[in-house]
Amino acid sequence: MKYAVGIDVGGTNTRVALIDETYKIIERKQFPTNGNDPEKTLDNIKSVIDGFGCRIAGIGISCPGPLDLIHGIVLTPPNLPGWHYFELTKCLGEKTGVSVYLENDANLACLAEAVIGAGKEKDYVQFLTISTGVGAGLCVNQKIFRGAKGFAQEVANSILWKNGPSQGDLKKGSIESIASGTAITKRANEAGLIAKHAGEVYQKAQKGSQQAAEIMEDAYEYLSSFLGILYGILDPDIFVLGGSVALKIPGFIEEIEKRVKDKVYDALKDNIHVVPAVLGEDCGLIGAACLVFQSIESI
Repeated sequence: MKYAVGIDVGGTNTRVALIDETYKIIERKQFPTNGNDPEKTLDNIKSVIDGFGCRIAGIGISCPGPLDLIHGIVLTPPNLPGWHYFELTKCLGEKTGVSVYLENDANLACLAEAVIGAGKEKDYVQFLTISTGVGAGLCVNQKIFRGAKGFAQEVANSILWKNGPSQGDLKKGSIESIASGTAITKRANEAGLIAKHAGEVYQKAQKGSQQAAEIMEDAYEYLSSFLGILYGILDPDIFVLGGSVALKIPGFIEEIEKRVKDKVYDALKDNIHVVPAVLGEDCGLIGAACLVFQSIESI
């Protein structure tokens, strides 16, 4: 049996899992991420891996972006200020003595869903996570599509609404500034509604709040328009939606699918399939293991 280590580095916590070639998680550990000193986090990762006590084929790792995937470098993630321009794959490889493969979280989630999840047995799987932000990944024949420079599917800053809402460093009218959980909540609070998360905005809309209903309508409308655009460009077999907004707001995915069907050519309506992700919070870890096993097979 071959084993891989999947790692998910977050702004708050880092998760490390031992995963076998059937994609079963054998063991996992979690500890706080040191946002100012990556070396300390890597030392903790090595300690966990040593504790697994078995030979591993490689390490797959997800880290907040932006990332230089070609050279394995963390660029400028805002929630990891001490990691900027850190040569992650090189440093972790030197500490552990095994090959390290870096990838962004949405790509790894897409890969996991394409290999063993909702997109299993589909050739073209388009994944989107609608959560704190909006991320995406595309897998073709169970392989991640990265583009020329490794930045394919960096969709958060896709502009759909002229002079629309903005968020952080994103441009006005970007899809993440409209449809992410953070954006929905921010717009609600700016409108005088008190909401801790997007689910509460949805609930207020259901109870008759016109302002909440308009904010949710914008999220549905622009996100479905975006999926319609992606369909026209990519022609995927399936759209897999993950993230707390997509999975926890009742009827969200069904509403998006219905609207996407109204935005494509009538002859293509039956080709639109929008489904929920099925692997939950483990999709990034499993995707990281998929990346390792695929990489060693190609050597």
